[in-house]
Amino acid sequence: MEKTKSYWLESTPATNYPTLDKDISVDVAVIGGGLAGISAAYLLKQEGLRVAVLEADRICQGTTGHSTAKITSQHDLIYAWLDKEFGRERAQQYADANETAVKTMADIAKSQKIDCDFQWQPAYVYTEQDKYVEEIQKEAEIAAALGIAAEYVQDPGLPFAVKAALRFEGQAQFHPRKYVLALAQAIPGEGCEIYENTKVVGIEEGKINSISTDTDKKIRADKVVLATHFPIHDALGFYFARMYSERSYILGVRAEGKLPEGMFITAESPGRSLRTQAAEEGELLLVGGEHHKTGAGEEEPHFQKLTEFVRSNFAVSDIPYRWSAQDYTTVDKIPYIGHIRKGKENIFVATGFRKWGISTSTVAALIIRDLILWGNSPWQDVFNPQRGFSLKSAGKLISINADVAKELVAGKLAGSDQGQVQPGEAKVVPGEGTKIGVYRDTEGKLHKVDITCTHFGCELKWNSAERTWDCPCHGSRFSPDGSVVDGPALKPLSVPGGEESGVDPDII
Repeated sequence: MEKTKSYWLESTPATNYPTLDKDISVDVAVIGGGLAGISAAYLLKQEGLRVAVLEADRICQGTTGHSTAKITSQHDLIYAWLDKEFGRERAQQYADANETAVKTMADIAKSQKIDCDFQWQPAYVYTEQDKYVEEIQKEAEIAAALGIAAEYVQDPGLPFAVKAALRFEGQAQFHPRKYVLALAQAIPGEGCEIYENTKVVGIEEGKINSISTDTDKKIRADKVVLATHFPIHDALGFYFARMYSERSYILGVRAEGKLPEGMFITAESPGRSLRTQAAEEGELLLVGGEHHKTGAGEEEPHFQKLTEFVRSNFAVSDIPYRWSAQDYTTVDKIPYIGHIRKGKENIFVATGFRKWGISTSTVAALIIRDLILWGNSPWQDVFNPQRGFSLKSAGKLISINADVAKELVAGKLAGSDQGQVQPGEAKVVPGEGTKIGVYRDTEGKLHKVDITCTHFGCELKWNSAERTWDCPCHGSRFSPDGSVVDGPALKPLSVPGGEESGVDPDII
């Protein structure tokens, strides 16, 4: 089975920041080394604060390094919905925040002379279905009223027929790793540092927060920023119950012909995203989409559907890259950015970015900087993690947690796979009072783990494309050896002892 690899990671060098090896005290501890965490740390250092970035792995290897890397305030058809559900003031805040984020990233790339393939590009939402034409017209009207350079167009120039499209001017695309790695280089020094391979395992709240790590070292921090994609510290915010996770897929394609200038995404499902990327070996066409709930079904068919789509519309010569991403969506589609809970003024959270984590990461960095320095932000209300729910959002909340309960029960009752485990294959087999996930790697070595998620107890499902055990409840992901790939889980899976481990030898 073909291995997944991200162009962003393959085309940039690995990082080698130190592991925390002593107790430290800082003004702000930023947990998470993706675009949101690095951007927040960069902005806070610019204001003279002592900042430490704590990354469990290497920086910018998670969601940022697996995105489509569009810098845009166009987040599907969002503004007409915001205007209707939350009112013009909140819709304006959302628009202003994201438009400012686009300009901020452009300014940083220019002022810091960051060579990150930054290009101004228009962004389009297009449709091939009549039923979305009126929605696109309405979106163009509301977005323009909010001050965005938006217009309705009938033909964006794609190599297939579309019914209508929405065009946003003044948007951009870039190479996310080149940007983040350059930004990170400006952080160490003057009391600031980035620590890699330093996993946070606990936070003791207080006037001065105490952070524990897997290196047995502690960080004392006046303020803490949780920029870990999914908050590793819930603080009674119940974030696990207010978001759901989805996976989506991207192909890096070499094809004849040119895509029209711009970045493109469908209004309808299954989603299709298109943009180009300059590369040393020749221009790549990045084709994304096929989102679905984490842990729901096999991954390979989604790559196959994207392949069929791109081959039916473009003259494809090669598909050298393919990768997937995981995104968290809140019940009302607006990210949670701000104080982690009401009354807790020195711990901040940034999560639930949906599929738009590039601009939203910078929005989060700007909001959290302002809250730390001045106690307020012009956009804090729309992103407030403690905001109220509409009836529609409350219904989504009930639906999400009903699905969790269903998965929790179904996983315990479901049967187990039988038969020999072949190289590159995984099966769920009976263990002693539990279920064992068994994976045989391409060298023939067997990896066995208890597939009960260490976060909430749901049963994991095998992801054949990424070779991970994925949780259908809250999106935690684990490697074949049981180590955590994605949170909210903090603890690795337990590994059954002994060669047999209570597993039927005829199966393995």
